[in-house]
Amino acid sequence: MNADTTQEYKEVIQQCRSLFEKKTKDYGTAWRILRLPSITDQIYIKAQRIRSIQEKGKQLIDDDITSEFVGIINYCLLALIQVDLQQDNRLELKVDELLPLYNKNAEATLDLLSQKNHDYDEAWRNMRVSSITDIILMKLLRVKQIEDNGGQTLVSEGVVANYQDMINYSVFALILMRSLNAS
Repeated sequence: MNADTTQEYKEVIQQCRSLFEKKTKDYGTAWRILRLPSITDQIYIKAQRIRSIQEKGKQLIDDDITSEFVGIINYCLLALIQVDLQQDNRLELKVDELLPLYNKNAEATLDLLSQKNHDYDEAWRNMRVSSITDIILMKLLRVKQIEDNGGQTLVSEGVVANYQDMINYSVFALILMRSLNAS
């Protein structure tokens, strides 16, 4: 994988992690009450808003598309943490207990990115951000179907792989948007 991609990924995740840490200090871990389908729906709302803004060409609420992609990343990481903690019923967890889980899941997702990026040869760099949005929405519909099927799949990846893919596509979008703004 391109060394720049690894560095860009880490920069985006660091920005997301910083926001996650601050929000956890502000709100605690109220999100622990959410079941995975509720987190999936929260991600869907963010992705649908991005698509709506892309199609309409304007927005009426201040939160920009960048912050929505950051939200998708953090909600996907919340979902992965919920999977890790499915046997733990505590609603309140300390930040210093959560950050290692956040980091572990972000690293595992980077490992997946490295493998796929090797095989696909960084094809994402030639994609449109609007196409990335559509792919995220498609993956969300897949996750919803898997959840509606009780988590069972016959030949497909499960929800964890789809959450990881949505993280990676959101990182791609943020990197592409950053490079478009820089030029």
